[in-house]
Amino acid sequence: MTEPTLRPGIAERLSLMIRLPTVSAELAQRGMGPFEDFVALIRELYPRVHEHLELTRHTDLGLLFRWRGRRTAADGPLVLMAHYDVVPVDESDPWTYPPFEGRIADGWVYGRGTLDDKGPLIVILEAVESLLAEGFQPARDVCLSFGGNEETYGAAAREIAASFRDSGEIPWLVVDEGGAVIDAPLPFVTGDAAMIGVAEKGVLTVTLSARGEGGHASAPPPMTAVRRIARALYRLNARTFPPRTPKAVSGMLRVFAARANGPGRPLYRILAAWPWLAGRVFARMGGETAAFVRTTVAATMTSGGTAVNVLPSQAGATVNLRLAIGETVAGTVTRVRRRIADDAVTVTVDEGDDPSPESASDGAPFALLAAAVHASYPEAAVVPYIMMQASDARHFHRFSPAVYRFAPLRMSAAQRAGIHGVDERVEVASLEQGVLFHRALIQRLE
Repeated sequence: MTEPTLRPGIAERLSLMIRLPTVSAELAQRGMGPFEDFVALIRELYPRVHEHLELTRHTDLGLLFRWRGRRTAADGPLVLMAHYDVVPVDESDPWTYPPFEGRIADGWVYGRGTLDDKGPLIVILEAVESLLAEGFQPARDVCLSFGGNEETYGAAAREIAASFRDSGEIPWLVVDEGGAVIDAPLPFVTGDAAMIGVAEKGVLTVTLSARGEGGHASAPPPMTAVRRIARALYRLNARTFPPRTPKAVSGMLRVFAARANGPGRPLYRILAAWPWLAGRVFARMGGETAAFVRTTVAATMTSGGTAVNVLPSQAGATVNLRLAIGETVAGTVTRVRRRIADDAVTVTVDEGDDPSPESASDGAPFALLAAAVHASYPEAAVVPYIMMQASDARHFHRFSPAVYRFAPLRMSAAQRAGIHGVDERVEVASLEQGVLFHRALIQRLE
């Protein structure tokens, strides 16, 4: 396969996308304008995609493009997913460049959405546009599923997925955002690793609420509403849920054992062979490592009180949980209530999705992903893992067996910290490698 000549100007096109503040959480304030402007922009930037692919709209914010392949639709399409909405920006944060300017500097594009998820979206469009220019037709149908409200629970992608399910069409392979190409993923492991999410943790948001005796703060009762909520949050600690080691984590450890040096090689080999031990070790390490094997609990918002010297008669807290593989929403809520052990605290479920099942890492779809990785990042090891965030892919994973989460971009630890944070940015060279990944993925379909 000859090395393709990529269309120049990808950084400038991404910059134009970044300038549109498609903040789904601020839809009521900003209106639909930025979202419709984004749809118009990709029509302008990718004329061949709009000429040759069929576009259907799902809700106001869902776009589904279908590129007809040589085989029948019954063989199952390739579905490439991304979202074009972004999270809000705290204007007081110290960004190097304004977050919606789309500044191009020193080989990087800066701005909200460069990694999450307009960067991964643009490399899909670039690959398809370039293949169309060469007169290429894929073996299977290729569907591009772009949602405009992934950051606010993904109603658009939910409906797009439902359109496949209701018609009885099961995708052969679904690829959404998730893992990336990272360096030195664990201690004693060197080199690049393409982390491919074979499953994602579930998500659950609950509200804790309690009422208590109000009055003057100078004479508080033994148990106020605020104290009751504080005690409940204290009881929901890291030990609330036992560790579980999914198959994907054992597979990840096997790959790392082969690439580790020093004590890492025997350590990872032992942990891969003994999942119960890996769960305990990871849980004790805390942070991101513990999150691979345990349901996490994070209090994210609290409420209560109207004045500094008044006891509030009611208080509340919002708790966000990410459910480990093997847990369920119903079982998690039961455990939360049992752990709080206070009938005066009401636990209300605001939103919840069970964890996805694990897709296979030894079948033809995963092998195709690995081949596309080797075509774009030749030195990277292909590693299965569990994605800790929620993605639009979960709507397909309820009925489609081959769903994976991988953004074919290089992301350092500092870059990953910029996702939903400050100075989100992507390297232009990595965007070009992302285009090569998707070209290889589409060209090698059978």
